[in-house]
Amino acid sequence: MLRYYVALLVLGSIWGSNFIFMKWSTELISPMQTVMLRVLSGFIPLLIVALYRRQIHTGQLKYLLHFAVMSVLATTFYYYGFVAGTALIPTSIAGLLSGTIPIFTFICAFLFLRQDRPTFQMLLGVMVGFIGIVISTKPWEGAEGVNVVGVLWMLAGTTSLGISFVYAQRQLSSLKLPPVALATWQTGCASLTLLVLTDFSGITNVAADLKTLLGLVIGLGIFGTGGAFFLYYYVIEKLGSVKASGGTYIAPVVAVVIGAFVGEKMDASIALALILILGGVILIQTGKHKTPRPVDSPVHSASID
Repeated sequence: MLRYYVALLVLGSIWGSNFIFMKWSTELISPMQTVMLRVLSGFIPLLIVALYRRQIHTGQLKYLLHFAVMSVLATTFYYYGFVAGTALIPTSIAGLLSGTIPIFTFICAFLFLRQDRPTFQMLLGVMVGFIGIVISTKPWEGAEGVNVVGVLWMLAGTTSLGISFVYAQRQLSSLKLPPVALATWQTGCASLTLLVLTDFSGITNVAADLKTLLGLVIGLGIFGTGGAFFLYYYVIEKLGSVKASGGTYIAPVVAVVIGAFVGEKMDASIALALILILGGVILIQTGKHKTPRPVDSPVHSASID
């Protein structure tokens, strides 16, 4: 059991460090180009590993529809939302907003799985988390505050990933496919989509700065995509969708620390927003689920762990 939580810790740290690499990249190339290079850089090593370990084969093509759906929810749109958002707001704020993923996962699990009735504590957690979102965006500062469009892109990305956790548990976990195979098919589908949709004009500008290029290929691609998705499926399989999304406990903290290190403005509102968002997540994930039991009927429901 310990190794599952170590994997969760590593996953959260990878997620948290990704924002600075996104920021560097979008200063030289477009968000779509950043996403395309990131996904492609992650897909290639995943494919090599999957082929070497013989964990990917044509028989898995019967699940192609599920792979395609996950490629949109947990790769293409999710990544684009985060990259587009991070390009417009500080990395520390982007990291804070990424911490809301478990909140949106809980909401999506309730809406689509209908397995658990939320308790008052869990609903309180949602409200506390949303207060943290409001404080992090500083709407009282008006035009001087955080870019609203960037915030909306971040929230769109968190919502998409939240839905993907639920979809993965409902449609993919029972298939017992190897995590590396799932990650390879998902990033492969996303790579094909992005290669078609991306405008390549000016994409070579990223090579003008070695730090940015390495951050994009190694930080966002190999580790932030290939490694992260391998861990993502592994943790979902072992711990369940809601607990797996708990990797985002670590991500906001890592992002805020990195933001401070690179000289972004830090104030009390950021610390308060961090406490509220993480506090909301804790309230949700420690709230006791009350599963309704049908009258005169045996219970065969599976809780989201």
